[in-house]
Amino acid sequence: MAGPFGIDFTQLGIDLGGGALIGGIIGFAAKKLAKVIAVIIGLELALFKFLESRGILSVDWEALSAGFLKAGNAATSAASGNPPSWVMTILETLSISAGFAGGFLVGFKRG
Repeated sequence: MAGPFGIDFTQLGIDLGGGALIGGIIGFAAKKLAKVIAVIIGLELALFKFLESRGILSVDWEALSAGFLKAGNAATSAASGNPPSWVMTILETLSISAGFAGGFLVGFKRG
């Protein structure tokens, strides 16, 4: 049923609800995956430090941290350019992406 401006509120509700459900599931999974990756990286760094203290391994910590800084700078410079085409697609499908974003945030917070 079309609303006053030709808006189909039933379809709009389905788009928002479906996007929110999918976003919630992906947000929940993303947080769980991020926790696992953080634990793996932490264990790896602890292992490097242990092996270095035993004289088995020599770690160039400055080069390692410089790699992290390069990755951060690359992400910052990529964010300052024109939006890629997939961003424009998301903006064009705002009803689904709004539901997805809300669901993702809720799922990520609950994860």
